[in-house]
Amino acid sequence: MAAAILSRMHGHHITVDSVGVRAGELDGFAIAVMEEFGIDISAHEAKTFDDLEDTSFDVIVSLSPEAHHSALELTRYSDCEVVFWNTFDPAIISGNREERIRAYREVRDQLQARIRERFPAETSAGL
Repeated sequence: MAAAILSRMHGHHITVDSVGVRAGELDGFAIAVMEEFGIDISAHEAKTFDDLEDTSFDVIVSLSPEAHHSALELTRYSDCEVVFWNTFDPAIISGNREERIRAYREVRDQLQARIRERFPAETSAGL
């Protein structure tokens, strides 16, 4: 979600990539809450740090302790800023659909606020 929001805000002005610590299927709730913003992430292919073809970054934002550790290892010998935004994993929520989608919306909205603060854009492209 974070990569899609940042890409929407900055378009082609910056290059954004997204990886996780584990590859897996794209989460349907993430797709649904991003569609509420008019962002289609259904074609996103989940990949891991090992799948990266380019390891030259200016900034890496990690969202979990495990991802942060992997980012620090990846950038041990490079001049790259690694930022940690400890983010709740909404996939662990159990309950009915509305409770689960609410958790995803909260994470989406928190990510959007952090992205706007850290990577401000002149125009927010509808976000």
